[in-house]
Amino acid sequence: MPSRTLDFEGCVNFRDLGGYRTVDGRQIGWRRLFRADGLSKLTPTDRHQLVSMGLATVIDLRTVDEADQRGRFPVDLVPVRYFDLPLTDVLPSTAELPEWREASYVALRYGQMVAQGGAALTRAIEVLASADSLPAVVHCSAGKDRTGVFSALVLAFLGVPDETIVEDYALSALAMERLLDRLKAEYPDSVEAVEQFAPAILHVVPETMEEFLAALRAEYGTYAALAEALGVTEAVGRLEHTVLVEV
Repeated sequence: MPSRTLDFEGCVNFRDLGGYRTVDGRQIGWRRLFRADGLSKLTPTDRHQLVSMGLATVIDLRTVDEADQRGRFPVDLVPVRYFDLPLTDVLPSTAELPEWREASYVALRYGQMVAQGGAALTRAIEVLASADSLPAVVHCSAGKDRTGVFSALVLAFLGVPDETIVEDYALSALAMERLLDRLKAEYPDSVEAVEQFAPAILHVVPETMEEFLAALRAEYGTYAALAEALGVTEAVGRLEHTVLVEV
């Protein structure tokens, strides 16, 4: 079985969504859909690995300011279709950061991302479902929150059970410890400032995703109804044909 976590020198949370079973007995094919953290510091070895994988599409969910300040995917070195689709306009303020220790608060913020970022979510799913878009990777800065929300929706639309979606979300926990250590090393003169973001970076608990999914079901009834609300029902159908395989 292929490894779910892929090792890269320039990022810490690059994972394959393949292998997950759906409720109808199929599974997501390996090496077709990926989720990741920031991809602006890829090394030559990393870039070679992505080229070998045949990566075709990168969807960036970060804010415009993040992308401008931290850099974008190196499309000049790894030719892909790159889509800049911010899921939120701004990052959490410093005053909000302590609240990110609470699963219910984070789940609420995830719900707001769906409510306020509908256009970006719709476009991103349409991109994944378009011809020649795979393999594709969706990423933000940590690969946990915005990427976690988007990955959860894609898995849910494809028929992956809630408990599996929660398990996938929780896999980011260990990677977040590595991310915090990396940020401290990259910004040695700003360690105190980096540590202020520790609650938001490190907080990865299953309860957050459980509450988020429960809230979606309470509001929309079914994931099919949510897909219809986002206008992606047909796109999800096309995506099923390209990523789901018989077991």
